[in-house]
Amino acid sequence: MAAEGGGKEMNEIKTQFTTREGLYKLLSHSEYSRPNRVPFNSQGSNPVKVSFVNVNDQSGNGDRICFNVGRELYFYIYKGVRKAADLSKPIDKRIYKGTQPTCHDFNHLTATAESVSLLVGFSAGQVQLIDPIKKETSKLFNEERLIDKSRVTCVKWVPGSESLFLVAHSSGNMYLYNVEHTCGTTAPHYQLLKQGENFAVHTCKSKSTRNPLLKWTVGEGALNEFAFSPDGKFLACASQDGFLRVFNFDSVELHGTMKSYFGGLLCVCWSPDGKYIVTGGEDDLVTVWSFLDCRVIARGQGHKSWVSVVAFDPNTTSVEETDPMEFSGSDEDFQELISFGRDRANSTQSRLSKRNSTDSRPVSVTYRFGSVGQDTQLCLWDLTEDILFPHQPLSRTRTHTNVMNATSPPASGGGPNPGSNGNSITTPGSSVPPPLPRSNSLPHSAVSNTGSKSSVDSAIASGVSKFATLSIHDRKERHHDKDHKRNHSMGHISSKSSDKLNVVTKNKTDPAKTLGTPLCPRMEDVPLLEPLICKKIAHERLTVLIFLEDCIVTACQEGFICTWARPGKVGLLSSQNQANSPSGTVV
Repeated sequence: MAAEGGGKEMNEIKTQFTTREGLYKLLSHSEYSRPNRVPFNSQGSNPVKVSFVNVNDQSGNGDRICFNVGRELYFYIYKGVRKAADLSKPIDKRIYKGTQPTCHDFNHLTATAESVSLLVGFSAGQVQLIDPIKKETSKLFNEERLIDKSRVTCVKWVPGSESLFLVAHSSGNMYLYNVEHTCGTTAPHYQLLKQGENFAVHTCKSKSTRNPLLKWTVGEGALNEFAFSPDGKFLACASQDGFLRVFNFDSVELHGTMKSYFGGLLCVCWSPDGKYIVTGGEDDLVTVWSFLDCRVIARGQGHKSWVSVVAFDPNTTSVEETDPMEFSGSDEDFQELISFGRDRANSTQSRLSKRNSTDSRPVSVTYRFGSVGQDTQLCLWDLTEDILFPHQPLSRTRTHTNVMNATSPPASGGGPNPGSNGNSITTPGSSVPPPLPRSNSLPHSAVSNTGSKSSVDSAIASGVSKFATLSIHDRKERHHDKDHKRNHSMGHISSKSSDKLNVVTKNKTDPAKTLGTPLCPRMEDVPLLEPLICKKIAHERLTVLIFLEDCIVTACQEGFICTWARPGKVGLLSSQNQANSPSGTVV
């Protein structure tokens, strides 16, 4: 199919696109999919998902990829932009009966060339721990579906832990597990640990320690996705009731909330420095929420259908340098600031801290994030300084692009905390929201509340700490390898008594009452972003967007996992690799 160009039809699948960094190009011969490439009926199936891990095998090619298509789960060496995909040689392949894989996650902390720990969630509610390198099945959790019978929507290892993982279900519940513990042969009983508006957390009552350690009930309807902050201290949850809820994971405190413009929220992600959260969902919008200010700072409009995945690109950032004559500092300060894009040792947070002065703005950071949706379109967005710092005057700048690794944690101190009504608040000392940037200047409703961080109840804190599971410092605990292997039939699902827990009554929020409040500003009250690029890149709805160092990875519901080489990276492939391209590529 021809590459993009002027006068092409809107329905054409794009194989390349250009941003300020240069040309991104689809490597069709590096595409992963079902090896037999049998046509796949995607209607009514679970989303195709992709997980990556690096096994550090010293060969320079330690990347591994896992993906699910229908009832099948594949595990390959990922060659990326280096070599063509060899679909005839999966490291591991599994076909399930009676249930389908819906999501998966690697434990990067324990991954080696000889062994990896992969969690797989299923449509019938079970979670399996497997090792696709050793081709072993270690454990099966919720095997009899006594804990939850609904589909697993998201599963992730707790950051910094070798044994703890969190599982979300379409029931709206989340469960904290420990791989060391069993699930028990009867339905678990719970006791209330903490509750707030539209959420409750329970501990498992048992004479002996068993899974789940904690049960979270969050919002109304399905809990579609959750994401840990870069430092692992906070948890952002996107729910079908349209609410983003951000929790302090250790203290089980609600940090802030946000409401979608309408419909459910389907996806959520954090900026690399933990200062911003982006969500997407059934309102066809991407919404940018400030973690520090607990408020919506922008919305992005570009998709024509539901947004299924949002993700930040930690490898690309733009550095805007003012004319030296406009800089009021010393020559040494100016050179130090200009070199920040090349200095990987500095964190994003320390770079942004240089933005405190309003007298001079020698350098600023632009965040890049992307989104894909059911409209088969890929959108890239730039979150620029006129949105991030609207109270500061714009200066004449020239834009450069640098590659960096942003790994600093979010600022956990001094952050605002919403009151009992769940409304977000502005930062202390800034009771009036700053004006909109001049490029998007619109009437702004100055609605804000003030409040302070409530102290953690000592009884609650001690109740959590007794499990020795939630403390960040204890997460990297070492454990003895246990030979716990059983033969599991994923097709056998026993229907026993369901959980009889009477969950705390939840008050439904009237969407009409949230519109125009800090929870959900009106469209004219916040800046509206336009996508940097918006391209149709698939025939079926898109379900995956992952930013890697030298490429972007996307996947659609047909089961095709595509690699897009970053500018300057496509030349790494030799003509010999291209000659080995599998037939029947998508484009």
